[in-house]
Amino acid sequence: MTRFDRVAIVDWSGGNDTGPRPKKDAIWMGCARDGVCEPPRYLRNRTEAEEAIAELIENALKAGDRLCIGFDFPFGYPNGFAEALTGEVDVFAVWDWLEAHVEDTPKANNRFDVAGQINRMFPGVGPFWFNGLRNRDIVHLPRKDTRDGHGMTEWRRAEALAKGAFTCWQVGGAGAVGGQVLTGLPVLNRLRRRFDGQVAVWPLEPLNRPISFIEIWPGLINSVVKEAEAKGGIRDAAQVRLLARAVSRLSADDLDAMLDVDAPEEGWIMGLGHEDKLIAAARGVLQPPPLKDDCFALPAGVDWTPVDEALEMLSQRLHPVVGTRHVPLQDGLGRVLAEDVVARRSNPPEANTAVDGYGFAFDCLGQGDQVLPLVEGRSAAGVPFDGSVPEGFAIRVLTGAELPDGVDTVILEEDVTLGTGEIAFREGIKRGANTRNAGEDVRAGAVILSQGRCLTPADLALASATGIADLSVYEPLKVAVISTGDELVDPGEAARDGQIYDANRPMLLGLAKQFGYQTIDLGRVADDRDALSTALDQAAREADVILTSGGASAGDEDHVSALLNEAGAMAQWRIALKPGRPLALGMWDGTPVFGLPGNPVAALVCTLIFARPAMRVLAGQTWEDPQGFDLPAAFEKTKKPGRREYLRARVRDGQVEVFKSEGSGRISGLSWADGLVELPDGAAKITQGTSVRYIPFGSFD
Repeated sequence: MTRFDRVAIVDWSGGNDTGPRPKKDAIWMGCARDGVCEPPRYLRNRTEAEEAIAELIENALKAGDRLCIGFDFPFGYPNGFAEALTGEVDVFAVWDWLEAHVEDTPKANNRFDVAGQINRMFPGVGPFWFNGLRNRDIVHLPRKDTRDGHGMTEWRRAEALAKGAFTCWQVGGAGAVGGQVLTGLPVLNRLRRRFDGQVAVWPLEPLNRPISFIEIWPGLINSVVKEAEAKGGIRDAAQVRLLARAVSRLSADDLDAMLDVDAPEEGWIMGLGHEDKLIAAARGVLQPPPLKDDCFALPAGVDWTPVDEALEMLSQRLHPVVGTRHVPLQDGLGRVLAEDVVARRSNPPEANTAVDGYGFAFDCLGQGDQVLPLVEGRSAAGVPFDGSVPEGFAIRVLTGAELPDGVDTVILEEDVTLGTGEIAFREGIKRGANTRNAGEDVRAGAVILSQGRCLTPADLALASATGIADLSVYEPLKVAVISTGDELVDPGEAARDGQIYDANRPMLLGLAKQFGYQTIDLGRVADDRDALSTALDQAAREADVILTSGGASAGDEDHVSALLNEAGAMAQWRIALKPGRPLALGMWDGTPVFGLPGNPVAALVCTLIFARPAMRVLAGQTWEDPQGFDLPAAFEKTKKPGRREYLRARVRDGQVEVFKSEGSGRISGLSWADGLVELPDGAAKITQGTSVRYIPFGSFD
């Protein structure tokens, strides 16, 4: 299921700067969240637009939002163009080529020349046409459509189906989509590289990253745009506002249907064939969601949820819930960065020597053995030489010392014979030997530590070396832990028949502490809704996230799920995994609640697989899957299809062995194990030596 927290639509232009006052035929951007629009934004040129889009992306990443940005120009050309232009069947090779060749400033660009340059590479009269320059002919770019024999089809499959769409080959004139493509794709390519690993381009890549670029066309909602235009205002401004609102209002099913497209080279117009849905969403009355601020709500009709889908939904919906503060550098260990850390000074700040020895200018050396006179003085770490070293002279330098003017090479003192006021050494030393360049480790202004990183001692060293004295960090996540059930008693208490000692609470508190969070022990609560409601109220006041164990199913005494249901903010996630099917996820007074199963093994597995990566995001870190290792099995098992399974396991002699029992109540297996074996959702037959995925408990820390 695809979900976007925010939608932006950009109406592009291939022309020049349009001035400070809003105009038509310019660049406009509309934004919407949950169907509520912001005023359209006028962007006078592509330079300004690129920075506005980058700022939008940065803000979305900081907020943990999934952002969809739609552009009204094709992301690809008809099949065959990429290979003809670049020799590769790769649409991004075209993006790279255009970025390398298109020159663009607010006042001018060379799109017509680039079109002519491309035409020269094709037989006949190349595919591009319409030279829009009045004062200059371009030999290989005709002013009129006189093309012939170039071998390219006129339309992508999408344009052939989109009534009124223009061809990507028209570079100038009314409806010059070709000019938009030539100037737009270099911008998208730079943004994609600038936010490396954060941007997915649809339908060329899976939409599994926080930022999505999609191709969309306002012509799909033309009837609604005309109604708005009739009321006055600029058409381009109206259409980005309405289209952003429409996409933001789409149901998950409609959005998934529109995105279910296979067009790996040409790209596609999102919503094509679904115009009625877009028009209804653009025009219709917005309905509020049924659950206020419920990041856990499941879409209608969802029953059993595969593990990967459940994790994907969680990763898309969560964002940091903790505050931020500045702390001195020395107090930063183990804290999560709330902002990128930028080096204030280069490291090393100046060129320096890596060894004790003698420095000189390489160009002064001749052939054969060398003899150089010494200048008086030396350069030491923290006490640089005050002056310049004349050409043909050498100077004594100590490790870490700033290289004096006139020195670019250093020879080890062990390779030198020291005489009276001079040194001698054999030939063969290389230029720049035994020196470090200024900033060769880190340059001033570079991001050295990224937001969301949990700081290590080495990070503190790096920050200190570049002049950082204080850090912006998130407050530690506060985790409240509650055990539920009449059957529970604390260790040391007398246990009646049918009662058991509470194993989950100390385990969950220990896990939260091991993860680096502050813990709040709210004890055990009997099977009484009033008592549990009071405990949840306290937890919501004092903590950022709540872990409960027991009461997560739908039975008479499963009060956690019942209370969350009554509050109107609960989703019973029936996860297709073993152990731990019932997982109650909800909100209590605005605080996320993970209702874990009561069986200790299931509680541990659900905590590690679901709560741990979710709490990372809530604490300000990035979502991170645990690192696993493929190792040979030292056990045999036949697994049925339908559920993913996690077995308590440990590694001995390079092989993975599993605990003798799979029962969820066998707590001794948790202590016996060093990690988990993850078996896939489908059927599996494991024999001795079969490769299985082993995840050590340490991967969750």
